[in-house]
Amino acid sequence: MPSRWNKMSSRRLTTRELTVFAMLGAVMYASKMLMEVLPNVHLLGTFVVAFTVVYRRKALYPIYLYVFLNGIFSGFATWWLPYLYVWTILWGAVMILPQHLPRKLQPLVYMTVCAAHGFLFGTLYAPAQAILFGLNFRGMVAWIIAGLPWDFIHGVSNFLCGILIMPVISLLRSAEKRMAS
Repeated sequence: MPSRWNKMSSRRLTTRELTVFAMLGAVMYASKMLMEVLPNVHLLGTFVVAFTVVYRRKALYPIYLYVFLNGIFSGFATWWLPYLYVWTILWGAVMILPQHLPRKLQPLVYMTVCAAHGFLFGTLYAPAQAILFGLNFRGMVAWIIAGLPWDFIHGVSNFLCGILIMPVISLLRSAEKRMAS
């Protein structure tokens, strides 16, 4: 019985984790709001990748706090529903990467995954749009094609913003070490 308790308690968030994840989710939301003037240019992919590398499964806490803050402040409308899964796809892509990539490859791999998510954002978003607005397959493909210029901007900006992934990872790991000691 004690081993089961230890296993269950290791899944629980500590007060410190709860606080850190709340701040990280709020930072994601604030960064998005600050960068709203630049369409499809933001640090969200950078944060999702960095948080996932550092916190693994627990990265879902700040990611979904960001998603819910979006709904609270911008409305739980049809545009919001795909947010319930599109960020999880980026998280999942990072989760399946080897945890011990060669140091020199890490920045390029993380930036590329982040960029791919941006390039594919409209395509990932499209199935929900098709269901919500009654589009058939051709309508969904037309919707994807119409959004390609925005996806191009999104992918390029995610790649460029991805330059910050390794510094964010280093900062988070450093803070975690200081808190542990």
